[in-house]
Amino acid sequence: MAQRRKPQKPVADKPGSDEPRAEHTEVRRGGARELLKSIAMGFVLFVLLRTFLIQTFTITSGSMENTLLVGDFLVLSKSAYGATVPGTDLRLPGYTEPRRGDIVVFRGHHEPIDLVKRLIGLPGDTLEMRDGVLYLNGAPQTETFVQHTDPDNDINHPWMNSWQRDHLVDAIDPARYRPTRDDWGPIVVPEDSYFVLGDNRDESLDSRYWGFVPEADIKGKAVVLYFSFDRQALGALPIVDQIRWNRIGDVLR
Repeated sequence: MAQRRKPQKPVADKPGSDEPRAEHTEVRRGGARELLKSIAMGFVLFVLLRTFLIQTFTITSGSMENTLLVGDFLVLSKSAYGATVPGTDLRLPGYTEPRRGDIVVFRGHHEPIDLVKRLIGLPGDTLEMRDGVLYLNGAPQTETFVQHTDPDNDINHPWMNSWQRDHLVDAIDPARYRPTRDDWGPIVVPEDSYFVLGDNRDESLDSRYWGFVPEADIKGKAVVLYFSFDRQALGALPIVDQIRWNRIGDVLR
């Protein structure tokens, strides 16, 4: 006759069991992986935005006063004219073309830094300056954004002679050409190039001196100020008083 087996009591986990600890470790590892994924995705998104869409730029000189002041922080639209694919000469399509009056950021070819100026001349334009007045295709221009801080110091710069002679109109004798800051031209803007000037005409090192900006060197269009800071301002609350609150959010024109 078979004996009836007594039901066995469930065996409780021993105090030293590794199962809960292993589960906790796995949870921590999963959380770390998700964190790394988020960081990686954020970094990739940042690189894509900076490469193809927008970039920030800080004003460090007075060449564009009073449109742009030292301490202004602006947003640059790289997609406006189409961003360049890194490592190639390929430029993506933009939503607009460079236009006269645009404020542009470009790579300087006389020194390897990014610069900001106002676009004045397009390919095919004839430009000249007489007594500080800009002429575009024979017509004098009214430039309300321009300021003159040193009108009496109109001098010749050796850089001007070296390149302007190659772009003079046929009526000008290159051998007798003597350009100065406020009197030069007429010169013709070549294809795939642009002529830029600073709004602070007497204090700007621009196309008058070092020549045209190749289209490939233009990085984008300055569109808006997102911050402005005046380090020289004095007040009861230095940090607060140094912020130019009235300039934040200004659309650039």
